[in-house]
Amino acid sequence: MLHSLTAIEHYRELGYPTVEQPQLWLTYLVSAEERIVNLERVTTLQELSHANPVLDYVERTLRILDQLRVSFWQKELIEEVLIWSETAKGGTVRERIRWQEQGINLFVHNEGSAELYLHASADPEQERTQLVATLIRTHGLIGQCLRGEVPFAENLPLTDQVSHGILSPEEMKSTLLVLNRCIIEAVSPELWQKVQDDVLSLIQPIVYDQQPVGWTTEDRILRLRTASINKGENTAESLHQLNTDFPVVSSFERLHDQTFWYVEAALQDFSFEEFAKIFTWISRMIPEGVRHISFERLMNTMYYDYKGIKKVNVYKKRIIEKVLGDWSWDQLSSGKWVQDSPHLEYECVQEPHIADTVFFNFVFSPAAEKLIEFCIEAEKSPLYEKAVLLLFDLFGLRRDAYDRFHNEESYLEMMNQTVDYKRILLQYIVGQTIIDIGPGGGVMLDLIEEEWSDKRAIGIDISENVIEALQRKKQLEGRSWEVKKGDALALRDIVEPGSVDSVLFSSILHELYSYIPFQGKKFNLETVAAALSSAYDVLSTGGRIIIRDGIMTEPTGQKRRIQFLQEDGLPTLQRYAQDFAGRSIQFEVIGEQEVLMPVNDAMEFLYTYTWGEEAYVHEVQEQFGYLTPSEYRAFIEQTLGTSANIVHAESFLQAGYTEALQDKVKMMDEWGESVPLPDSTCIIVIEKT
Repeated sequence: MLHSLTAIEHYRELGYPTVEQPQLWLTYLVSAEERIVNLERVTTLQELSHANPVLDYVERTLRILDQLRVSFWQKELIEEVLIWSETAKGGTVRERIRWQEQGINLFVHNEGSAELYLHASADPEQERTQLVATLIRTHGLIGQCLRGEVPFAENLPLTDQVSHGILSPEEMKSTLLVLNRCIIEAVSPELWQKVQDDVLSLIQPIVYDQQPVGWTTEDRILRLRTASINKGENTAESLHQLNTDFPVVSSFERLHDQTFWYVEAALQDFSFEEFAKIFTWISRMIPEGVRHISFERLMNTMYYDYKGIKKVNVYKKRIIEKVLGDWSWDQLSSGKWVQDSPHLEYECVQEPHIADTVFFNFVFSPAAEKLIEFCIEAEKSPLYEKAVLLLFDLFGLRRDAYDRFHNEESYLEMMNQTVDYKRILLQYIVGQTIIDIGPGGGVMLDLIEEEWSDKRAIGIDISENVIEALQRKKQLEGRSWEVKKGDALALRDIVEPGSVDSVLFSSILHELYSYIPFQGKKFNLETVAAALSSAYDVLSTGGRIIIRDGIMTEPTGQKRRIQFLQEDGLPTLQRYAQDFAGRSIQFEVIGEQEVLMPVNDAMEFLYTYTWGEEAYVHEVQEQFGYLTPSEYRAFIEQTLGTSANIVHAESFLQAGYTEALQDKVKMMDEWGESVPLPDSTCIIVIEKT
């Protein structure tokens, strides 16, 4: 076993390292009082407070080395490199301050670690010591070069070691291959299998003093967006389109000598245009002599834990997106832009003693930080909508509650599970151009494409979250449907009037009714009227509006007795009656776990109660049933006029409700006889004649 692994095992067993000089590296690693780690592969931030991720990573690299069959001298050399290569992330706060005062760049940790190694060496000028320091200084740069973060020239100190005869070309080649296997495989064995050929293709020109073939600025940009590409971004097309209007590539060429730290972890969830604007701004702002651009601070502020899982802080992301959206390319090219928000500043700053490094970050005011923290806490309560609207007001964002910030992924996944419910709508579609309003996870768009590959399907949504998710899905799955950001109440701004053959409102009209403050009022039938009129306006003659949505049952005067089978039932109803703003929910407590209430009030509550506590904060804001079947017919005729013909109308109980509620409630009529749940859903097809 490697001596270093024995030392680590001794520390893990006894809780402290030995103090001999050869183990100074271990003292630095275990005394770390800060958690300096790339958050890209961290799944939960909580783990950082209960572990030493740097020491864990070093141990993984050493265990990989320990299992490899390499010569003794090479194993000993690489072991020394590995045990020191992360030391700049260690040390107590006091030690780190002292190191920085000595001019050691801890923020570029491979260079800082090399300096710490040389400071600890008995003979820093010794040939072997200089070789180890060079290998530490270039530690991980091949992988970062493959990611686009580091220019190839940063590896030239290794070429110098060969040209000076310290190692032969073959010795350096095998050393770098083993070293990089330990470095990358410790991150992920699958990653090493994926990139080992690319690693070898870079080692070759390093060892033989050649230039790598085909490494253009465009190639570096694409490498920087690897994670975004893997999520579905069509970076090549976006770069081509953007570069046609503005010389984006030229902006990156100004930074061809600079290294970028933590850029992918910080920026992968921003769009390519936003990414390009940030780099264009940086290219015009950094002073002479800067070698390193760090996004570490931005990375650290862009994540938080939700239910123990690391999530992007979408609150901050949306605000930053608005700022970037306000930056015009003309302003960026001229350098004439101003910081116009008192609650958000963007900065490129240099720290004392490390003039070759700048830190890019978006800095929120203390008030904004507190409000964002409040939003995160409010995710667990009905205060959530109010908290988000406060935040939106502060930064001048759109005032609606459509973005389900903290659970968008699970919400869209849930929407995709409704495929069987949505499939029945296909039989009512006519014509070639179909619009799906509020496409959610894209299931309806998929169904249309799979059923009719020749039809043009367009998803239209107001939510940035949904648009981003659908664009990634389209790219990853090679879909042909389209997705556009737009307002369902103003479809003529998106498509030509008379150009659409079918408009689908699949479980979306009740959301428009509930969320959109039309003429200053939510829960407003005028909102539904505006949506239907907007759709009717863009329909061709013979075109159809297809509605699938909630419905109230008739006659409306019926009463239902609800017996709760779980202890949370009655308290949840009482809470719901207070929180629900759609209308007054009436109920009379007639027993310990039993209430009497109007049938439609009962169903409205049960729609929310079905989904459970996780969805309560959103479902309590929505009114699912707002018209009876006869009221719906009259409403459509009044809204769209005599040229609108209702060619199909049906009401039914949505499959799954009975099963979902059977362990929660028992529904009875006024006399205590068990009765089935009433119809809850309708399908209405309107044809433009």
